[in-house]
Amino acid sequence: MKNIFIVALLLIGTTTFAQNKNAKTSMEVDGVCGMCKARIEKACLNTKGVKWADWSIDTHELKLIYDERKTDTNTIQKAVLAAGHDVEDKKATDEAYEQVHACCKYRDEDIKEAHDKENEKP
Repeated sequence: MKNIFIVALLLIGTTTFAQNKNAKTSMEVDGVCGMCKARIEKACLNTKGVKWADWSIDTHELKLIYDERKTDTNTIQKAVLAAGHDVEDKKATDEAYEQVHACCKYRDEDIKEAHDKENEKP
């Protein structure tokens, strides 16, 4: 009986001191299509510590789950910027932006309108 009590105390103590290492966050990232989605998510998932990334074409919201011990939002933003996509109030360099596919030029109003019309089709 005494051994069971000691084991129970050890389990409770271990559970109490366990830390939640995963953080959830979201941020706005510019893009226009499925190719952008793949590029943005890949840039995030290639960042050490990022466990899950999902970017919405419609809302431009990037949702993330990441290990706070291995990375932070600033590092993740740098990876997305390096992939050529603007993040919230930060712009990707012109060199990085020029590397995105021609149909992904989200700063070009004509391309944005073309994608909007494409998404309106039933």
